[in-house]
Amino acid sequence: MNQTDGKRPLGTRWCAIGSWLAGIGLLLAAAGALGGRLDLLAPLAAFMLFGIGALLALLAIVLLAIGLLLSRGSAGAMSAGRAWGALAVSALLIGFSLTQRPAVEGAPAIHDISTDLDDPPAFSETMRAAREAGGAQNPVDYAGEETARAQAAAYPDLQTLVLDAPPAAVFEAALAVARELGWDIVSSDAAAGRIEATATSRWFHFRDDVVIRIRPQGSGSAVDLRSKSRVGRGDMGANAARIREFLRRLQAATG
Repeated sequence: MNQTDGKRPLGTRWCAIGSWLAGIGLLLAAAGALGGRLDLLAPLAAFMLFGIGALLALLAIVLLAIGLLLSRGSAGAMSAGRAWGALAVSALLIGFSLTQRPAVEGAPAIHDISTDLDDPPAFSETMRAAREAGGAQNPVDYAGEETARAQAAAYPDLQTLVLDAPPAAVFEAALAVARELGWDIVSSDAAAGRIEATATSRWFHFRDDVVIRIRPQGSGSAVDLRSKSRVGRGDMGANAARIREFLRRLQAATG
């Protein structure tokens, strides 16, 4: 049997270190995901903890692959089942982490998205209070011209949606779509044509606030949305993706 200078079978040390890293990575990733899901950790802290765990899992895959190649699949002096199991668990963790990838590849580092860049829908005092109570770090006011320029370059398709239906009908359809998407309705005012809601991500519980503005336009309606993250400089494209999905469903509902 081929051995290293330390009298260990080839691949033993690689597999041993890889297995330990896989276990630590799994624990950290699980703590981050469950800590965020159960609101035991702040969203950013949970996401960072998960990210560290995923990086360790990736490193574990590299080390385990080297060790298993050197040992021709036997893992040397350590348990082959343990090594292969650690490799499988690490691969599953990386696979799961890929499902948390950015909603839009190459998204700019902005977190306040609006279909109307000249007159972004404003949040009400009710939503301002909800954001403050929820520990929002990003100011409630619109992020400004630099954000508007970055959005226009990255998401030129996000525009005011003009519908043939009257505002009252569009308001009811918009409220139904918001609920269908699982958003928590914070306020709704049919007379003002405004709906405000909070969207919460599944695992890490990042919370983004949305305001929908419905105005009469001719015999129909003009619909604008603004979606703003509570924390983080960038949103990885989540707000733009949210607005697109809402407008798509609203257009279909009022078809």
